[in-house]
Amino acid sequence: MRVAIVGAGIIGVTTAYELGADGHEVTVFERSGSVAAEASFANAGVVAPGYVGPWAAPGMPRKLLSQLFSRHAAARLGGTPDAATLAWLWRWWRACRTKVHGANRSRMQRLAAYSHERLRGLRHQLQLDYERADGYLVLLRGERELATAKPGLQLLQELGVAHRLLDAADCRRVEPGLSPDTPLHAGIHLAQDEVGNCRQFAHLLRLEAQRLGVRFRFHTTVRRIEAGSPPSLLHEYTPPEEATAAAAARADFASSEGPATVPQAIEPQLERFDAVIVCAAIGSAALLRPLGLKLPLAPVYGYSITAPLRQLEAHPDLGPRAALMDERYKVAISRIGQRVRVAGSAELGGRREAYSDAAIATLHKVLHDWFPGAAQTAQVQRWKGARPMLPDGPPVLGASGLPGVWLNLGHGSSGWALSCGSARVLADQLAGRATAIDVEGLDIARLR
Repeated sequence: MRVAIVGAGIIGVTTAYELGADGHEVTVFERSGSVAAEASFANAGVVAPGYVGPWAAPGMPRKLLSQLFSRHAAARLGGTPDAATLAWLWRWWRACRTKVHGANRSRMQRLAAYSHERLRGLRHQLQLDYERADGYLVLLRGERELATAKPGLQLLQELGVAHRLLDAADCRRVEPGLSPDTPLHAGIHLAQDEVGNCRQFAHLLRLEAQRLGVRFRFHTTVRRIEAGSPPSLLHEYTPPEEATAAAAARADFASSEGPATVPQAIEPQLERFDAVIVCAAIGSAALLRPLGLKLPLAPVYGYSITAPLRQLEAHPDLGPRAALMDERYKVAISRIGQRVRVAGSAELGGRREAYSDAAIATLHKVLHDWFPGAAQTAQVQRWKGARPMLPDGPPVLGASGLPGVWLNLGHGSSGWALSCGSARVLADQLAGRATAIDVEGLDIARLR
C-alpha cells in the first residue's frame, strides 16, 4: 500500500518504521526540518510502564484546585481558560471517576508494557546505540508521599511489575549522588525500567526506516486531508530559508503599521494514497475537524531544563545514574549521556512560547535539592512542549471511521513510553492482522 504519515515525532517515526518493515510504500510529511523536533524534542526520557496512567484520576480535580496558588505546583492553568479548555476540563473531570479511571489505566498500562517490550526488541534487533540507562527511582520525601504511593504499590504488585520499596539508605545506595541534606523517607525502585534519549532514538530509527525505503518530506505542511477511496493530502513545501524569512517578515509586520512582503512557498500539491495516518500531535485536531471528526485534544504543556554534568574526579557519582521522580513535585530527573535533564509541570492552556517562571523555578529547585552543584547551570537549555492529551488519558489507535484515514495520536505525556507499541498495533490493524494485545478502548468509539 501507498501510505502517508502526517507528523515525524516519536509516534510518526516509529509508525513509519513498522509500516516500512511490513513492506508498505511510506511517505512521512513533517512541517519541521527534522524528526522529533517539537513535542518529542526534550522530554524526560523515562520509560516506566508501571507508572504510565491517565492524568484524569480520582482526587485530581481537588489536587489541581489546591495547587492553583502554590509556588511549586505540579499542575497549573496557563491563563484564563477559554471555552475549548473549559469543555476539555469538563470531560476530564468526568473521566476522574474511579471506574472510568481504572479502565483507562489498565488500557494504558497494557499498551505501555507491550511498547517497552517492542522498544527492547528494536534496540537489540537493529543494534541502536543511543544514550540510555537502566533503572527508575521514585523519591518519597515524607510519610505523606509514602501514604499516597501505597495504592500504586498495590497496583504494581497486581500487574507483576518488579519493584522494591526502599528506605532512605537503600535509595542512596542506588543513587549515590543524592544530597544527604534533603530529607528522604523512602523510595520505590523499578530496576527493569529505563531512561533514554527519545530524540536520538527517533533519529536512529529514521535512518533504519529510510533503509527500508521510507521517504521523509521535511519543511512540508499538510494543509488538508480528503477522506475517500483513495484518500488524499494537500501539502505545501516551504524551503527552509523562505520559512525563516517569512517568520521574520510576520514578526516585522506585527510590530509595524505597514504591510510586509512575505516570501511565498511552492504551490501546494494534492497527492493520493491508499491510506493516510495522522500522527500530528496537537495539530491533528485542526486537520480532522473539517472532516467532521472533532477530537477533544488539548495541549498540556510540559517543561524541561537540560545542562551538562560537571566532571570532577573527586566526585565520580555527581548527578543521577539513571532516572528519578520526585513524587511531591512530580518532577523527573534523568541522566541523558553526560547531561542532566529535569522535566515536569502540567500546564493546561496558554501558549507554547510563553514560559512560566514559576515552572522553571520548580525544576531548578528539585535539581538543587537532590543534586546540588552537579550541573553546569550557566549552560542550561530550557524547553516547553505541547503534549497532545485527550481528557480521559489513553491515545486513539486505528481506523478513524472516515474512508482511508487512520489515527495514532493523543498519547499525552507518555508518547515515548507508548510509541513503539502503538506503532506496531497500528501496522497490524492496517494489515488486517490480529494485534498482539487487547486494544479494547483504544479506538475512536471510546470518545463517542
